[in-house]
Amino acid sequence: MIIEELIPPYPLPVRALCFRHPIQDFELEQVLLASVDEVSSFAVEKRRREHLTGRWLLAQALEQWGIHPNQVEVQRTEQRAPVLSYLSGLWINTPLPSISIGHSSGWAYVALIEADWSVGIDAELANRGIAENAFDMMSRGKELTWLQQNPSRAIELWTGKESVQKALQLGMHLNPRKIEIPIGKGVKNIPIEKSIIQLQSWVFDGARISLAWHDDPVRIRSPEDALLDATREAMQEGEWGVGCKTTSGKV
Repeated sequence: MIIEELIPPYPLPVRALCFRHPIQDFELEQVLLASVDEVSSFAVEKRRREHLTGRWLLAQALEQWGIHPNQVEVQRTEQRAPVLSYLSGLWINTPLPSISIGHSSGWAYVALIEADWSVGIDAELANRGIAENAFDMMSRGKELTWLQQNPSRAIELWTGKESVQKALQLGMHLNPRKIEIPIGKGVKNIPIEKSIIQLQSWVFDGARISLAWHDDPVRIRSPEDALLDATREAMQEGEWGVGCKTTSGKV
């Protein structure tokens, strides 16, 4: 199966990988990173196929990154953002990349970025239109005025906002009207509260792709993390010793 790598037009400041693959009808046992409980909750077959293809593609992307997908699982934050975690009991502390997964128009999309960063990817057909009566649900103020004057740019604006929502790991918990995207080409800097999110958008094979990233990811702590922290703290406080104590002249 051919996986397409997506190369952003402007290089990111850290390592990142983006891929896409057509939605296919994978069986559950073919997809290492799929959750049986999550898949069984889908009432619509389309959603099941999208989920399984996305998780299959994530496994391929992790191998490209240099991580064995059989060592990790995908967990969810309180806002349902996907986060990688090592399987319990492996005791591996190598940092894991942050991830983003998306689905659109028969394709699954995956983005990975270095562990100290967070990433969001979104894509739609580049020529897809958005009804003008929905513009005030996604923009406000000067941005809304500009959008009403440039309706053909709506899908570019929308995918940008969705990628920012994903990079902040908030999804629709962050109102898209609160995300104001500067007009113009190149990498855009978007201030939201205390964060600065960077964003770029481009067209690839008829798809409008937006990629957002910033340096403040959300992590899910494992029981091993808590135990390692407690051990480290005890050693720093001198409660643990290293090596053997001996008494001179005695065997």
